[in-house]
Amino acid sequence: MFDVQFITHFTDTITYLDSVRIALEGGCRWIQLRMKGATDAETEPVAREALRLCRDAGATFIIDDRVELVKRLGADGVHLGLLDMPVAEARRYLGEDFIIGGTANTFDNIRLHYEGGASYIGCGPFRFTTTKEKLAPTLGLEGYRRLITQMREASIDLPIVGIGGVTAEDIPDMKAVGLSGIALSGSVLRAADPVAEMRRIMQLTRQ
Repeated sequence: MFDVQFITHFTDTITYLDSVRIALEGGCRWIQLRMKGATDAETEPVAREALRLCRDAGATFIIDDRVELVKRLGADGVHLGLLDMPVAEARRYLGEDFIIGGTANTFDNIRLHYEGGASYIGCGPFRFTTTKEKLAPTLGLEGYRRLITQMREASIDLPIVGIGGVTAEDIPDMKAVGLSGIALSGSVLRAADPVAEMRRIMQLTRQ
């Protein structure tokens, strides 16, 4: 199984909720609401509506960073960056029933998240991306290959999701290198027909 995670974003003509609707209509069933720079008060109403949309579609709904909001709304889980709440602390707060993802750029990051009780790793960036500030060093396919080898040697068994500048054309190589899935945003929203692009991506992951 090769999973596809959609991370919300916005453009001049597409809102965060529009991006959720686009991804769901295109067949994606894992949505992460990421609203960096927004306040909790701004994020909560969007999160409530996104959660409803995901429930109606049978999709998993993850919120970036906001652990308390995840628990209050009953979302499926949280994704934590390297500067957010530590995974171990979030696991203690949320308990075992929530999904917790952690961002990683190095093997030490992966090991720390694994020991803290992470459910999966968002590993990247694969290449340069404009949708994230303060970008860590890019990994490329060789970087993923190296990290997956280190994980096997350390008997760390966690899903690894490639993120950062990923496009549909990267899917065959990212599957071949041993990743569990991909997370993307911009390549969908920048497409002439975002829903059709999401459908194309979902189809490619099944081949």
